Amino acid sequence: MSHLYQTLATDIVKQIESGHYRPGDKLPGIRAISRQRNVSIATTQSAFRVLEDDGWVEVRPRSGFYVRARQTVSPIVAAAPSDPKPSNVTGQDMALSLIKAANKHHILQLGAAVPDLSFLPVQPISQATSQAQKRFGDRALSYEMPPGALELRRQIARRMGEAGCAVSSEEVVITSGCQEALTIALKAVTKAGDIVAIESPTFYGLLQVIESLGLEALEIPVDPQTGMSLDALKLALERWPIKACVVVANCSNPLGYTMPDESKLALTSLLTEHNVPLIEDDVYGDLSFDKHRPALCRSLAPQADIIYCSSFSKTLSPGLRVGWIAAGKHLARIEYLKYVSNIASATLPQLTVAHFLESGRYDRYLRQARGQYARAVSRMTDAVLRYFPEGTRVSQPRGGFVIWVELPCAINTFELAQQALGHGISIAPGPIFSAKQKFKNAMRLSCACKWDEKVEKGLAWLGARIEHMQLRK
Repeated sequence: MSHLYQTLATDIVKQIESGHYRPGDKLPGIRAISRQRNVSIATTQSAFRVLEDDGWVEVRPRSGFYVRARQTVSPIVAAAPSDPKPSNVTGQDMALSLIKAANKHHILQLGAAVPDLSFLPVQPISQATSQAQKRFGDRALSYEMPPGALELRRQIARRMGEAGCAVSSEEVVITSGCQEALTIALKAVTKAGDIVAIESPTFYGLLQVIESLGLEALEIPVDPQTGMSLDALKLALERWPIKACVVVANCSNPLGYTMPDESKLALTSLLTEHNVPLIEDDVYGDLSFDKHRPALCRSLAPQADIIYCSSFSKTLSPGLRVGWIAAGKHLARIEYLKYVSNIASATLPQLTVAHFLESGRYDRYLRQARGQYARAVSRMTDAVLRYFPEGTRVSQPRGGFVIWVELPCAINTFELAQQALGHGISIAPGPIFSAKQKFKNAMRLSCACKWDEKVEKGLAWLGARIEHMQLRK
């Protein structure tokens, strides 16, 4: 249920969108709206803070609140379906070098998709850790062999059931984050030299996994609103011996789209026809901006060969390293691979998350977090359009906290990223999101940063630097 101030803010937004208030119009004062709506001044102030954070209004000193002229977003243009060919993954060494260089406290972190602590339930997680230690005692210091802590697996199975997936706790295998889940899932269904179909652009961490396993990546173009081109995938399946397909169908990284249900069904049907397993990476699904959580491929096609991977790294804490696999018919193989990989995931984090989920606090936190991330994405998008050159295109995510930015000029963003690091700013350049180092004029920015003057100055510097590089061309 929404708080009263959120309801008030939503009502004012509707009045702005309907034209009742136009850009530049002064809104009634806080006291006037409090009287009109019969709410407290504190409630009205909170509503206006939300409107200001979301970019709907601006404060003019000693004057009041005014409707802000919002920037028009130029959306990312869909790439035309192509005839893809498999290739080895190259250039991921530069991704690692950028990540290592950016992992310093003085660097403005706009590159890594890691939320600032201000977005995470730090205190509740600390409390849950202490409570789990007291509740489980010495067990928290022991091995929790695969498939993992039963308490956590039961909670995960329950949540997946609520999302429409009939999954038993016995099918769930706990991993050390989603990265390990993806690695184990690919190991379970492929061998070195095999071809894996992936989205393009895709998360560079997946490319690193593919490279480390000696696999070949087959990049399938995506529509920035609806996801993987099924026409291009169909052509690829007819031409190449694809052994697996990896898709982030909900709130993808880096473009942020959510595949429509009919596309998810068509995807699973196509893969089933060609006897190709789907590895569904749903790490951002809980952070959808929509009122209802988007459907899983696995819930829409329960009989299909789908290995479901996710984690709590983007929602609760990246440092807990708690992920999982719903293994389907590959359970025995995946349990074995988890064991030989690192014997077991850490026990205390598993019990902490289980306790947190059981308490009901996770869903309460998510309701607040989704709005917080949506506001962060809107704020970053507005700033990019304000500081970057005219013609810059920005993705329109349906969830998560990253945006994909395409520059209007032929600038190599890897070169820009290196220069930015020298200035104390981290970005994720487009080439690291492609096996073939495409997307040279694009970058991914994380919006889940603590907004302050340093961020504003950093984005202003990037915009000025891009214009300088543009003049050199």
